[in-house]
Amino acid sequence: MTSGQHRTPGGRPRRQPHKTAGRRPSRWAAAVLALAAALTVAGCGQAGQGAPVAPRTMFVGSEAFEQNILPQTYTCHGDRINPPLDWSGAPADTKSFALVVDDSSAPITPYIYWLVFDIQPDTTDIQEGGLPTGARQALNSADTATYDAPCPTGHSHGYRFTVYALNRQLTLPNGAPLRAAWTEIANATIGRGRIVVTGNP
Repeated sequence: MTSGQHRTPGGRPRRQPHKTAGRRPSRWAAAVLALAAALTVAGCGQAGQGAPVAPRTMFVGSEAFEQNILPQTYTCHGDRINPPLDWSGAPADTKSFALVVDDSSAPITPYIYWLVFDIQPDTTDIQEGGLPTGARQALNSADTATYDAPCPTGHSHGYRFTVYALNRQLTLPNGAPLRAAWTEIANATIGRGRIVVTGNP
């Protein structure tokens, strides 16, 4: 497989560091509950009308993550750009990929920093500060369709970069609602890989 071409994503508005508790406005309450459910079932595709099928395990890595540390370049303390990622081991019938970056310390009420979908099936990486050609971005928990740089404060924090292999492309526009994108990903996943990194204040 060959890497896709890349383009620079939209602007990244500055924001104040958020805290683990009380950082989500009330209008997100219903979406967060639905998102938690989607996180639970994501990766359990259906084989016809039978029981859920476990997704194939994929490899996800990054040349930027030495000893699984998230460099400050990719946080609110640095340049606020997305790190490079690469993956392999997707099922042969993969039709597209999706990427979700979330807070590993809050798996029940996840905070989503970045959600990218409709990554072409022959793409095997995302370059630093870039977005694969043709890929789209859903709204994140900050209500922006871009990379919302993590902002660890006070203590070290864990962040998950998860790549999903999907059995179809998603019929969603750029800037799609977070809940809608997560539901579509959960229903189409046939492979999954993840790397968890630590961000320091």
